[in-house]
Amino acid sequence: MHGSRPDLFQLRQLILATVIITGAIAVLAGVVLCSASHGFSQSAAIAVAIAKMELGAPPAGFQFARTGQGDLGRWIVISDETSFAGRAIEQSSTDRTDYRFPLAILDSVAAKNVDVSLKFKPVAGQVDRAGGIAVRVLDADNYYVVRANALEDNVRFYRVVKGRRHQIDGVNTKVGSGEWHSLGLKARGDRFTIEFDGKTLFTTSDTTFAGPGKVALWTKADSVTRFDQIAIDVLPEQEQRQ
Repeated sequence: MHGSRPDLFQLRQLILATVIITGAIAVLAGVVLCSASHGFSQSAAIAVAIAKMELGAPPAGFQFARTGQGDLGRWIVISDETSFAGRAIEQSSTDRTDYRFPLAILDSVAAKNVDVSLKFKPVAGQVDRAGGIAVRVLDADNYYVVRANALEDNVRFYRVVKGRRHQIDGVNTKVGSGEWHSLGLKARGDRFTIEFDGKTLFTTSDTTFAGPGKVALWTKADSVTRFDQIAIDVLPEQEQRQ
């Protein structure tokens, strides 16, 4: 009888160890599952597949327009070894009309609350050297836009109403020519958050356009600008405060 007690003790220790290991595996599985779910959520944003677009052709899935006067703009898919997948969307018209804002309006998204991010490279321009993101685009004359300008070294946020720009906010910051920069615009309700090169520059508010609209790429005057890694995340409506 006494000889069996160590065996019984060892059995209990083995059972306890098994329970602990099983619990640890379950916790680890839960962490992995949560991480996978989070990763899926992040990748659920709509990504514009530039790599699959035809070189030398207008980018598929876009309509083209212009605020102001001058040439409509020339949007094409070009080869760029410095881009993420070797191709980029370029606005290549060099019409020097000052009040001229070419737009490439994405067909697939119409929403009020969006988080838009992209990379852009200001290549050339004597009047301007700028690139931007437009949201809540109703037509070529009514929308919000954030733009970064490499000749002025600033990032500014505007509303465009009936074809006229009105600055809402902005900051001075270095915008290098011939370099890829990240630009982001989150629109939620009447709040707009602007990011540039991985940093939040400012948050501001406006109530002019309160409904859904399209998302667009934007340039100014004779800017030759390239765009890449365009992603749009449609955000849920905010809960009403009691």
